[in-house]
Amino acid sequence: MSTWTPNELAAIGAAEELQIAPVRQDGNLRRPTTIWVVPCRDSLYVRAANGPGSAWYRSTRARHEGHIRANGIDKAVTLTDVIADDPVNEDVDAAYRNKYGVSEYVDMILAPPARAATLRLTPR
Repeated sequence: MSTWTPNELAAIGAAEELQIAPVRQDGNLRRPTTIWVVPCRDSLYVRAANGPGSAWYRSTRARHEGHIRANGIDKAVTLTDVIADDPVNEDVDAAYRNKYGVSEYVDMILAPPARAATLRLTPR
């Protein structure tokens, strides 16, 4: 399994937003969606704010692969589901609070539906 370089992790983790384009079942990229990203435990995590019903998240179900862009870094990634009771979710919650502060959007990204749509990004 590949890992992020320290420079990639820092650059992407510092980005306010990330563009994610999941790979469709036919192998083509879906249109990119802008989402928040947080670094946590030497990995990068994203969540679908509207939960598993989000269109971009549903499209990750076919291949668990995608492409991201943030802070000048373009990378093919593997999208790994994080189960709701995985202890890393507590740290991901803290990372979202720390990075994005207190707002209705942070509350949304910490709510159970978004938490159920947490993905770890791993470079391919």
